[in-house]
Amino acid sequence: MVEKVDMYGYELVEKVSKVVDVSEGTIYPILKRLTNEGYFETYTKESTEGPIRKYYHITSSGLQILNKELEEWQKFSKSVNDFIERSIKK
Repeated sequence: MVEKVDMYGYELVEKVSKVVDVSEGTIYPILKRLTNEGYFETYTKESTEGPIRKYYHITSSGLQILNKELEEWQKFSKSVNDFIERSIKK
């Protein structure tokens, strides 16, 4: 998602909410923390549909940590799936 295109806050909330039941009040503090840690950079841009929007751009550090976490998740989920399959076969 964010590794491919910059997104503004509400747009991120909308996309994440389609996958996980999460509120704006949860997403914005996470975005702020990730920005403070250097994983995102922000910039503002005029909008033809309302107020100025704050966009989030993933940094190279952000991409590195994203890829690392995705790899860890894949290992974890594979282990869980393997465990479930072994349990079912018993």
